[in-house]
Amino acid sequence: MTRGIKHFLIVFDHAAGRLAEPVAEFGEDSERAVAAYGEKEREYRDNGLVDRGLIEIVLIGSDSLDTVKLTHANYFDGSAAVSKYLAGLR
Repeated sequence: MTRGIKHFLIVFDHAAGRLAEPVAEFGEDSERAVAAYGEKEREYRDNGLVDRGLIEIVLIGSDSLDTVKLTHANYFDGSAAVSKYLAGLR
């Protein structure tokens, strides 16, 4: 039996180096997930945070949040916060 794809919305604050909000889980409801993604994009874009690269909003489809934490570990393990500093060392 094949399980459906679950949807997870991540809002990452690059300035703080951590999630700006708890991960939102939408189960298999892709329509609700896409609508929430659009709302978050508008919310943070209206504040100028998305355009300046301070906030990253990502909608991910996966079998579980545990898998998302493995495949997108940079949002959960602190490495995304460090990568912005390492980029300038090249």
